[in-house]
Amino acid sequence: MEVRSQWGTRAGFILAAVGSAVGLGNIWRFPAVAYENGGGAFFIPYLVALLTAGIPILILEFTLGHKYRGSSPLTFRRLNKKTEFIGWWGVLVAFVISTYYSVIIAWAMSYALFSFKLQWGSDTEGFFLNHLQVGKPGQVGSLVPDVFIPLIVVWVIILGILLLGVKRGIEIANRIMIPLLIGVFLIIVIRALTLPGAFDGLEAFFKPDFSKILNGKVWVEAYGQIFFSLSIAFAIMITYSSYLPKKSDITNNAFITGFGNSSFELLAGIGVFAILGFMAGQQGVAVNDVVESGVGLAFMVFPAIINELPALNGFFGFLFFFSLVLAGLTSLMSISETYIAGLVDKFRISRTKAVLVGGGLAAIISMIYATKGGLHILDAVDYFINSFGVAMLGLVEVVLIVWVLRKLRELRNHANDVSDIKLGVWWTICLGVITPIILGYMMYDSLRQNILKTFATETGNYSNFPDSFIFYSGWSVAIGVLVIGIILSLIKWRKKPENTEVDIKEAK
Repeated sequence: MEVRSQWGTRAGFILAAVGSAVGLGNIWRFPAVAYENGGGAFFIPYLVALLTAGIPILILEFTLGHKYRGSSPLTFRRLNKKTEFIGWWGVLVAFVISTYYSVIIAWAMSYALFSFKLQWGSDTEGFFLNHLQVGKPGQVGSLVPDVFIPLIVVWVIILGILLLGVKRGIEIANRIMIPLLIGVFLIIVIRALTLPGAFDGLEAFFKPDFSKILNGKVWVEAYGQIFFSLSIAFAIMITYSSYLPKKSDITNNAFITGFGNSSFELLAGIGVFAILGFMAGQQGVAVNDVVESGVGLAFMVFPAIINELPALNGFFGFLFFFSLVLAGLTSLMSISETYIAGLVDKFRISRTKAVLVGGGLAAIISMIYATKGGLHILDAVDYFINSFGVAMLGLVEVVLIVWVLRKLRELRNHANDVSDIKLGVWWTICLGVITPIILGYMMYDSLRQNILKTFATETGNYSNFPDSFIFYSGWSVAIGVLVIGIILSLIKWRKKPENTEVDIKEAK
């Protein structure tokens, strides 16, 4: 009988799931998305998206992992022998994301130290580009020590946690990091609210523009934000829920995770726009003139704001970048756990060997982003793996389970057997109709834009990349994870995967 790891407590699982969902995008993407799509009015489509796509898919993935008790490849194999490749596809998407996500955490780690002496000076954009020694697109160049060294630290922390296992490693780490993250960010928000101009920023953030919610693109943005911020559709939640005990309230866990993630996004929006309001006041411009998102917000705009703070600049800067490190680490450990679990299940190797092989390979590949050409490669890989990896995978997963295999009723019965909140027609309609339509449109729109060559990087500063660069760092990565996933699914299992009898005790 197979012995599978298990969470020590329900709270441990929820903290880990929330830790996975709460990542860098909550802090540097959500505030700008909400502001640009109707401010306070955006919360209407956002809440609808959470209730009709985010939480329903969370329930689906929690149920899959809990019922079939395996990593994503093993779960999809047990669902249907022909669908194992979907599990590997998700695992490989997570693998690719882990290679560059770790580098962003390394940047934040460096900036946390730079904060004490405000080493970025007055030209924060120039400092960021010089710090990374950014070269031309398509040219890899040599390693950048200021990125490479903290990157090693990031992987030592992550691999050390993963080596300790689910209960003694991941659960304990999240029990420490998530409360610490919330505490640190609350300090940031409270300090931000005391700054002159803070409430001008909040007014800009919350002021509703109801005319915008009549625009279909705003609704697509809301669904996109929910979809990408909840860590769904690339193996994480299936893997984490496979470690749940037999008696687990799946539906309640999904609601807590979904609303916990959204609550942190709202907190991040308050903190970010209070600070942006202060910056706008200092520069004598409107708030919309200083709104930024992504890498630009974190590593260019925020250092400039920190320079202007009336007191304790260095300490405040440290807290902000430390919060990015914490949010990044809790997400990275969940992303990495997907391929660790996949290797253990498929090849029957020890967890230690899986961590060293899978995590070690990810760490080695991540060094590409620590080179002079790393920022450009990261931009392209991130864009394509999210647009044509995560989104496409989510669409295929939902359509396959609902319409091809017709497993929704069986999964609903399983969730209802162990949950207080019973699933009914709401869940069926959401997964059978609403989610496929929204994801289908998102995929159509992404393909249309990229076929028309309107690709631009996240920061918007490095557009017009050469076609060859877009191909090998964008399209080839997005297509490659699917092809390699199919190849891995054709390899024979070391042990018959059809046996779902599992002794759910903490593996030693």
